[in-house]
Amino acid sequence: MRMSDNRYIVVEGVIGAGKTSLARLLSEHLQGKLVLEEVEENPFLKDFYRDREHYAFQTQMHFLFSRYQQQRALRQLDLFSERTVSDYLFQKDRIFAGLNLSERELALYEKVVGWLELEVVKPDAVVYLQASTETLMERIAKRGRPYEKDMDRAYISALNEAYNHFFFHYVEAPHDPDDFQDLLKRIRTHRGGTVYYAPLEKGQAT
Repeated sequence: MRMSDNRYIVVEGVIGAGKTSLARLLSEHLQGKLVLEEVEENPFLKDFYRDREHYAFQTQMHFLFSRYQQQRALRQLDLFSERTVSDYLFQKDRIFAGLNLSERELALYEKVVGWLELEVVKPDAVVYLQASTETLMERIAKRGRPYEKDMDRAYISALNEAYNHFFFHYVEAPHDPDDFQDLLKRIRTHRGGTVYYAPLEKGQAT
C-alpha cells in the first residue's frame, strides 16, 4: 500500500458539526465502506440530556463498549484492500468522559479504557470539523432529534472547547463542491495524523 493511499479515514467534530454527512459523501466518492457510530441505540442517552449528573456514567460506559465492539469488527476488515470511512474516532470517548464524569467515575473509566484502546485500529487520516457554538445549536435544532430538543447551550459550548483542546483547531466543514473536491485531494495525499482543513477562499487556485 502506498503512503498516499489512506485506507482508514475518520471524520470527527462536535454534535452538529456535520461529520456523518461528510463521512457519507467521502465513502461514496472514495467507494469505501461506511462505519457510523451507533448513537441512538444508547438507552441512557435521552435520560442523560435530561439529567447529565445522574446518567453520565451509564451513558458513557454504554458508548464505550458499543464503540469498542464496532472497532473489534473493524479489525476483521482488510483495510489494505478496502477503504473505510467512519464518522467517529474511538479516542474521542475520553473527551466526553473528562467532561461528564465525576472524579471517582473517571478513575474507574480510565482503568477500563486503557486496555480497550490497545485493540483499536488507528486511522490513517483524521478530518476534524469545527463550527461555532451558535452554528452547532442551529444545526441541532434543525435536524429535530427528539432526545436533542432540550440541548443545553452551555454543554455544547463546553464540549466545543474540549474538542478544540483535543484536536487543536479547524475552521469549517466544506459544503461548497470545490471545497469538497479539494478536501478529497488532501485526503488522498495526506500522510498520517489529523487533516486540519480550511475551505478554499473564493478565487484561490487548487
